[in-house]
Amino acid sequence: MKYKNASHVLPDELLKEIQKYVTGEVIYIPKPEEKKKWGEGSGARRFYQERNRKIQADYQDGMTIGELIEKYNLSAESIKRIVYKKG
Repeated sequence: MKYKNASHVLPDELLKEIQKYVTGEVIYIPKPEEKKKWGEGSGARRFYQERNRKIQADYQDGMTIGELIEKYNLSAESIKRIVYKKG
């Protein structure tokens, strides 16, 4: 990581305000993080979306709720929520 002199990149007013808290020390200023939706960072969101698409496709191809329960090892309520989901 390359260090920058704060006096070269910050306005004087902001530098003086920061110096009230920290002077002569190295500080790390993290970049702002955008809030990610659940599972986006780990790939879990994509995994479950793909699994649910497969369940819906299997159901449309004629598999019964009972067969889907066995194949995907999910509860009847979970399978029904997936196959009857609109959108």
